[in-house]
Amino acid sequence: MKNCSYLFSLDIGDNKFSGQLPNWLGGNMSILSILSMRSNIFSGNISSEFCGLSHLNVLDLSNNGLIGHIPHCIGNWSAMKYRLPTRHHGISEISNTESFRIVWKGRELEYKYRYVTLDAVNSIDLSNNNLSGEIPVELTSLIGLRTLNLSMNHLTGKIPGDIGEMKWLESLDLSMNKIVGQIPTSMTSLTFLSYLNLSYNSLSGIIPTSSQLQTLEDPSIYQGNVGLCGLPLHTNCSDDSDQNSTRGDDEDKDGDVGDEFEKLGFFISMALGFIVGFWGVFGTLSIKKSWRKAYFGFVERVTMRVSVFILVLLKD
Repeated sequence: MKNCSYLFSLDIGDNKFSGQLPNWLGGNMSILSILSMRSNIFSGNISSEFCGLSHLNVLDLSNNGLIGHIPHCIGNWSAMKYRLPTRHHGISEISNTESFRIVWKGRELEYKYRYVTLDAVNSIDLSNNNLSGEIPVELTSLIGLRTLNLSMNHLTGKIPGDIGEMKWLESLDLSMNKIVGQIPTSMTSLTFLSYLNLSYNSLSGIIPTSSQLQTLEDPSIYQGNVGLCGLPLHTNCSDDSDQNSTRGDDEDKDGDVGDEFEKLGFFISMALGFIVGFWGVFGTLSIKKSWRKAYFGFVERVTMRVSVFILVLLKD
């Protein structure tokens, strides 16, 4: 088979093939566009030789026992970098009655059309293996990719920050891995995204909002990430609550400080009034002798009248 250098499509899925993936695929089958080896018992690494499949449009290695890292050289898959129809030696369509299957938006679809434009189904499915390491940044250069499924592996690290560059992505499944960090805000640029599953990772922070992401209202696509908050989850973001709490505390403190200033001002005004009144009266009396005689004479007369009035009341 390795001498079939003009092979366009290879589907050996749903069998019991075992052993490592053949390295000669990338070197000998340079125009291979569809490669499906799903649901077998393959093991070992995804060799960098696979990066020689520059015309690849559909890759399905799901449901095997593959280990190791996703090779960084997948950025060489140039056929997945373009939205325009790809042409392989004059061939841009499947021009026979054969069918092929891919997992699209969480469902397995079988294409039986006589003519299928391959760029419309650009897809990578490496789900349900034992792959580890980080998602390679080079993956985000495949801007013509329509569906990406890396679920049910042991991938770590963060979601690449440039994932928003994959403008044509319609289906993204990274569930059941060990991915950490925040969901990149660049995902708000994925205007064609209609299927998303990030459940059961270790993601944290606020879920980005955009007109497209807000159409994905099912909370289950984020479940299993205890650090995530915001819609469509029912978990309020701690930053917001902390800010509201802090704001409330500050307002209470400002109110308390204002009350203290009011009390202080009241007592100061009372003290000043007493001092001014006291010295206004007694200071004047101590300086002017004539005023002092008149004042004490007035007080004596008032006292006598009050005493007489009280005595009269007592006699009656």
